Amino acid sequence: MLKPYQAIFITFLAATITQPAFSEDKKHKQLVIVSFDGAHDNNLWEKSRAIAQRTGARFTYFLSCTFLMTKGQRWAYQAPDQKKGRSNVGFAHTKTEVRERLNHIWEARNEGHEIGNHACGHFDGKNWSAAEWVKELTAFKTTLKAAWRSADAAEDEPAGWEAFARNDITGFRAPYLSTSGHLSAALRETGHTYDASGVSKGPSVPRISNRLSAFDLPLIPEGPRNRRVIAMDYNMFVRHSGGIENATKSEIYEERAYNAFRRAFDRQYNGPRRPLQIGLHFVEMNGGAYWRAMERLLTEVCGSEDVACVTYSEALDTLKARKSGGGGA
Repeated sequence: MLKPYQAIFITFLAATITQPAFSEDKKHKQLVIVSFDGAHDNNLWEKSRAIAQRTGARFTYFLSCTFLMTKGQRWAYQAPDQKKGRSNVGFAHTKTEVRERLNHIWEARNEGHEIGNHACGHFDGKNWSAAEWVKELTAFKTTLKAAWRSADAAEDEPAGWEAFARNDITGFRAPYLSTSGHLSAALRETGHTYDASGVSKGPSVPRISNRLSAFDLPLIPEGPRNRRVIAMDYNMFVRHSGGIENATKSEIYEERAYNAFRRAFDRQYNGPRRPLQIGLHFVEMNGGAYWRAMERLLTEVCGSEDVACVTYSEALDTLKARKSGGGGA
């Protein structure tokens, strides 16, 4: 999760980013991509999956892998430039908690959702070398692959879990959206097909490549002065309440977030139809304002014939098909 000064810094940098030129045919469906960073709280796993069932959306869950380890198992993990057993987001409390989380992951996967890599201990990798990024990315896949056995539940491991852990984790989002020039090479080396760590001045066309594609969370107008903010709950949380929980104004913050999401959607739907990306965390900030705003938007738009509320990997397949002239939604 971003610290306030980091959120402001990223917003400042993003204002200098130049978007690529493009031409998008309006006959294509409007893509809406909603993702969750962290993917730890089991209650929010239940809640998000229920939202998906009600709205018809499919989500991408960027999982932090230390939530598949208990505190007693933390010594098996060491992030680059860190002491063994350290994590900025903590660890699971019990193996029972881990087993419940693993069931959610598997059931979500079977429901059409996507699991992505959010690294392990949520450290800032802006100074990491390619080898250090590879170490962290590999730790994620190794932890995921062995998670049932580590939770003393090898007999409950679903058939196909190891293949899933080995082959199906193809997307990445960097903690704090902070990267280095060495990340792309590390992602390619570890079998990832896209990076969702970027930020752009507004909804932009993802940079599509057969080797490694890139998605950028957009800056969108928000609030009475229409100042741009990253379309992510934490950045709104910092703007609205200084990063301090204030549930007494939850309905006000919800309305502001919803209006920002809805205007951003309408601008694309009625215009060039670039994909709209919205990022959330597994934390209900300001009394759940941002989750409610997201659900309101999805309830209104996902059932439309010319809208597709999809995972990042589904969006990537669709965009590749469009680029190659092979059709697609």
